[in-house]
Amino acid sequence: MSEVTLYSTCFCCDCRRAKQFLRERGVAFREVNIDETPDAEDLVMRVNDGRRKVPTIEIDGRYFACSPFDPYQLAEELKIPLNPLKP
Repeated sequence: MSEVTLYSTCFCCDCRRAKQFLRERGVAFREVNIDETPDAEDLVMRVNDGRRKVPTIEIDGRYFACSPFDPYQLAEELKIPLNPLKP
């Protein structure tokens, strides 16, 4: 799978849920906190038509917001299983 970048904030419960969802499925990702990175906040605003929507996820140069958190959307967009991996 290509590198996944997750743009988030510290206080966002949808971001926490998205990160947990990815971890449970063994998907590696890079997290960028937009509160600490002004350029990243600008990017999130640009790709979401002026809205500060997090989590915003980037893969292969394509961006999408998963706010509110939707496991079905995230699984479909990333082509990963809806159910977590079994140990």
